[in-house]
Amino acid sequence: MTIEALIFDLDGLLIDSERLSQRSWSQVMAEAGYLLSEDIYHQMIGRTEKDVKAILKQAFGNNFPFEDMYRKREQRFFEIIEQEGMPRKAGWDELAQYILQNGLRTAVASSTYRRLAEKKLSAARLLSFFEVIVTGDEVSHGKPAPDLFLTAASKLAIPPEKCVVLEDSEAGIQAAYNAGMKCIHIPDIQPISPQTLMLVWHQVSSLAKVREILEKEIS
Repeated sequence: MTIEALIFDLDGLLIDSERLSQRSWSQVMAEAGYLLSEDIYHQMIGRTEKDVKAILKQAFGNNFPFEDMYRKREQRFFEIIEQEGMPRKAGWDELAQYILQNGLRTAVASSTYRRLAEKKLSAARLLSFFEVIVTGDEVSHGKPAPDLFLTAASKLAIPPEKCVVLEDSEAGIQAAYNAGMKCIHIPDIQPISPQTLMLVWHQVSSLAKVREILEKEIS
């Protein structure tokens, strides 16, 4: 089969950030008297800022001070990163080597808004690796709509059927399917429904295992 490009999600896929994000959200919300359950946080994974706002207001009421919480959460998140660093997900180095050796094109398609996505990629020393970055503030509809992935493919000038998406989230898997792209699922902290897992091309335990799939499928 022909694979010309890999399109990566960011949080929980390239970087081990979801646990840090959950921690920062939980801390700032607890300080304001709100308890963020694991179930509600899982609903937020892979979604745009606009969607996260709707999820939290549905959970805590229309008076939930989202803008203030979001600002404080962002500040807390990067305070944690400054202290602890931004870890890449396991297996990145092996996969990156394969990408460079085989001339595969690359993009990041993240629900995170650009200013935050670039800060995260920079903190993980990944910003310069990717040809194209598409973010949640640059499309009309976030995941599970296909806009992010289709925009990335368009910017790469590669047909969707020749792109493979790497995702960890339910919304991301659905978005890849809706874009007509094959999806490799690498689990992180969000449980995925059996119905959504049926949309996955392959499921592997780490980025290093993606290399094994590509070596088999491309050869």
